[in-house]
Amino acid sequence: MNLHDWKLIAVTPQSSIKDTLGVMDKAALQIALVVSAEQVLLGTVTDGDIRRGLLKGFSLDAAIENVMNQHPTVGSTQEKFLLWQKRIDKYQLRHLPIVDENKRIVGLFYQKKAPSTLPNAVVLMLGGMGTRLRPLTENIPKPMLPVGNQPILETIVRHIAEQGFEDFYFCINYLGQQIRDYFGDGEQFGVRIHYVEETERMGTAGALSLLPEKLTEPFIVMNGDLLTKIDLKALLKFHQDNGDIISACMREYSQQVPYGVIEMTGHQINQLVEKPIYRYFVNAGIYAISPQALDLMPANTYYDMTSLIEKALAENKTVGGFPLTEYWMDIGQMPDYYQAQADYEVHFQKRTPNAGAR
Repeated sequence: MNLHDWKLIAVTPQSSIKDTLGVMDKAALQIALVVSAEQVLLGTVTDGDIRRGLLKGFSLDAAIENVMNQHPTVGSTQEKFLLWQKRIDKYQLRHLPIVDENKRIVGLFYQKKAPSTLPNAVVLMLGGMGTRLRPLTENIPKPMLPVGNQPILETIVRHIAEQGFEDFYFCINYLGQQIRDYFGDGEQFGVRIHYVEETERMGTAGALSLLPEKLTEPFIVMNGDLLTKIDLKALLKFHQDNGDIISACMREYSQQVPYGVIEMTGHQINQLVEKPIYRYFVNAGIYAISPQALDLMPANTYYDMTSLIEKALAENKTVGGFPLTEYWMDIGQMPDYYQAQADYEVHFQKRTPNAGAR
């Protein structure tokens, strides 16, 4: 059995959401424990808790106690191991905090399961010319630029495959043969790769009209220059639970105005706010899409994802926003590429959680 050292995933109630995400990413267990100074378990936090909090308007600087689950399911040291196992199975949990008779945290029980194979396809947009990364992309397509010890695209494919996705569509154009030569049919990566050839530039969504077959399940669309640890299964669940035709991943972006901002009504000043910070959600370039959304697109035409979303909204279709809490880097410019090199070892090198036996 696996009992994780709780101290590696513990935060205080006053820890910020941002700092808690850092703890969760470092431990790679998709959970944090909110613990008092007396080591009493006050709550648990998952990616889903944080996403719901962000949608309610909490910023990444807010205290984690605002979004934590205050009544988590737990196991007791007075119980046998089999009861822990039954509780995890009954409530379909990934983890079970273990507490003593005084509700002090003792450890985290978890079980490793091989991911089930998913029927949902993943479409990767790989046709861009990467002009902002010249001269690096003069002879290499941007998805094939090395980050860490392998191409960006290999890191993307391996991370997605580990979640149980097997069917990939590579939409290629600029220097696409290099991608074909490297990945082949995907067998060496444990996946199936189908290639969609763009004979001309198709935008960020146009290649979807070229898919060789009609998809029957919701599918993922993702730009091929992103490094991210996103949980795509959580995105699909969000998409299906909300009945959206498109669910767009979004990232919190903060911008501080370096001056005092005057708020007015007519000619009268209502308030003077010194150097305020404004927070926005920006498009992260990852989407869950229902098959019927493809009916909204023109065939074989340059078309951007923003146009598809605008079309869906114009026809009163529901479009959801999925807050992205995991690591995410859009490698669009040289500073981003250098930062991705520095981030790779932190976020993508394999780490094995400390485990002990009970």
